[in-house]
Amino acid sequence: MRIALGVSYEGTNFCGWQSQPNGGGVQDKLEQAICSIAQHEVRVHAAGRTDTGVHALCQVVHFDTVSHRPITAWVRGVNAHLPATIRVEWAHEVEETFHARFSAHARSYQYLLYNAPVASALMATKAGWFHLPLNFDAMSAAASYLIGEHDFSGFRASECQAITAVRCMQKAEVKKIGNYFIFEFSANAFLQHQVRNMLGALVYIGKGAYPPEYMQELLQKRDRTLSPPTFSPNGLYLTAVSYDAKWNLPISHLSAELNHQAGIQIII
Repeated sequence: MRIALGVSYEGTNFCGWQSQPNGGGVQDKLEQAICSIAQHEVRVHAAGRTDTGVHALCQVVHFDTVSHRPITAWVRGVNAHLPATIRVEWAHEVEETFHARFSAHARSYQYLLYNAPVASALMATKAGWFHLPLNFDAMSAAASYLIGEHDFSGFRASECQAITAVRCMQKAEVKKIGNYFIFEFSANAFLQHQVRNMLGALVYIGKGAYPPEYMQELLQKRDRTLSPPTFSPNGLYLTAVSYDAKWNLPISHLSAELNHQAGIQIII
């Protein structure tokens, strides 16, 4: 049988989602915990990979098992074998044609940025930080150029292995709450480091180094070497993965509440 899970994690002390030779990936810890309940080896497949230090409010994964367990065992039982910074929020039996990655039709990320002269001690690993004042209107205007289908080669990591850099950006917005900026992005899929690279460009535009039209120029030139540096992973959150209603997947309460609040301010 195939089981889908909704997983949240605080990524500070992990080497990203993907399994690592040293066992330092979120995937490693989750597979070990599931094996303890299934009593056999399992391989977990995720909707998308997150980088070192990136957090997730609603990562969706699936695995196959020959073990019959109450659905609650895949939540409470697995959680009993996980570190406190990883939690299974829900479990749901799905058809074998479901795939956490290939069945998804959209992913959503939010980036929380603290904008003040001095960094926040309490939010050191939960939010990015920039010390100079940022222009909200300029960043909002720049973000609008990202909407639609584009070749995002100018925002992909040099080691990115995606066959094509063409992605369809459905949402790219900026919100401001006190000293925090919240950047929201939704697309059919994302390239390696794409969100952090877009953030780097938005921050440079926000501080006045470039006009908003610079974002359009970066898209058109498709040259990563022309873009500003990759921004910190600390404030980046995978907030939602969207699937067809036919899969009848539960909605993560964290993700649903986050969307209801219209921003990651729930974490603050």
